[in-house]
Amino acid sequence: MSVSTAAVDQSVCAPLPVLGRDVTVPLVTGGEVTYAALDYAASAPALQRVWDDVAAYAPYYGSVHRGAGYLSQLSTDLFENARVTVAEFLDCRDDDQVVFTRSTTDSLNLLAATLPADCQVFVFETEHHASLLPWQDARVSYLDAPRTPREAVAALERALAGRRDPHGPALVCVTGASNVTGELWPVRELAAAAHAHGARIVLDAAQLAPHHSVSVRDLDVDWVAFSGHKLYAPFGSGVLAGRSDWLRAAEPYLAGGGASRKVARRADGGVDVEWHESAARHEAGSPNVIGAYSIASACKALAEEGFDRIVARERHLIRTVREGLAEVPGVRVLSLFGDDAPRVGVISFVVEGWNSSHFAAALSAEYGIGVRDGLFCAHPLLRTLLGSDPQTQGECGAPEAAPGEKSLNAIRVSFGAGTPDEHVERFVRAVRELVRDGAQWRYRTEGGRCVPAV
Repeated sequence: MSVSTAAVDQSVCAPLPVLGRDVTVPLVTGGEVTYAALDYAASAPALQRVWDDVAAYAPYYGSVHRGAGYLSQLSTDLFENARVTVAEFLDCRDDDQVVFTRSTTDSLNLLAATLPADCQVFVFETEHHASLLPWQDARVSYLDAPRTPREAVAALERALAGRRDPHGPALVCVTGASNVTGELWPVRELAAAAHAHGARIVLDAAQLAPHHSVSVRDLDVDWVAFSGHKLYAPFGSGVLAGRSDWLRAAEPYLAGGGASRKVARRADGGVDVEWHESAARHEAGSPNVIGAYSIASACKALAEEGFDRIVARERHLIRTVREGLAEVPGVRVLSLFGDDAPRVGVISFVVEGWNSSHFAAALSAEYGIGVRDGLFCAHPLLRTLLGSDPQTQGECGAPEAAPGEKSLNAIRVSFGAGTPDEHVERFVRAVRELVRDGAQWRYRTEGGRCVPAV
């Protein structure tokens, strides 16, 4: 995947305004501090622009597609224009469809439901569960974690060359950026390998789209899936965009109103249904108009800011975190492809002598910093990365391990276009102080989580 290397003056590249940037939280040690939201990989805060656009539209909210009233017609236009905006944001082909879903998980489960008969699916074990698990009803081949981008392409080529039916339908599913290491995957090269062997490819862009431009044409992928709540539009909506033939040929993902063009009773007492061939075929029920509109608003805001500027500033933040962590004894940053691999603002690490749940709890309670700990819905990948470093269950431990398995968990810090420099600088300082001085407070395990003892 090519990434822009345009030089940008950091002094003119300020964080995009997001909700919650002025929220203060209490510290167990006394006082309050502005909250440092560094868990963007789970859910990014809403852009102020998105919130303002939704608030301006809210009084005009109405049902879509079949209402005769003015608000219904306005809402229908807004909903369908959001589809156009997303297609432009993704640089879709003219005949691609944009289907609004609930999330990346929902998008990939929708695609899984449209697979042709006897389709074989190829997926790396390094995927997030959203793109690892939906293919259970298909013939799925799980590929081992590669250690270089070149190895990933070679492994896929071998797997595709060895498939049982070289002329049958096949699908490759791959992430654009890891939700654990932040590393960028060679999407364009993997797409070329897939197509050379007669397979199609779907890109899980949940972690990529908020950080880098995504072009369906340039990457030559068949489908793209992403979530609004990671794209600064947390209103319960997602997108599946791409080729329409499998979508049109499959039974609707959900059966109901909106997906059907015509329904008639038969003489034998049953019903005949004629389904839509457009995106509506898989959007049964009342759609999430505000969710779709918020995604479109976020797409416009990011496009107007320009990904060259967003990428350049994020590289500055990544450098601050990685250089800071490198100076702290006992900290090991997790990586598949190595320190020089291009990445987005997602960094996972472990600290020698600390259970990661305990460390994350101390960051929150004593410094007002929100990160994530655990296995990040990517259990096979974390087991590969942490297999040599199991953490023993301590006084304040991680969630219970699987039977017969030692506790494995890591800490993840993630950030993006709305992150101020001060937040990542405070994070690096807090890691340094916790490793050097230890926690100032006592903690205990409650409901599988580490919390301050009272």
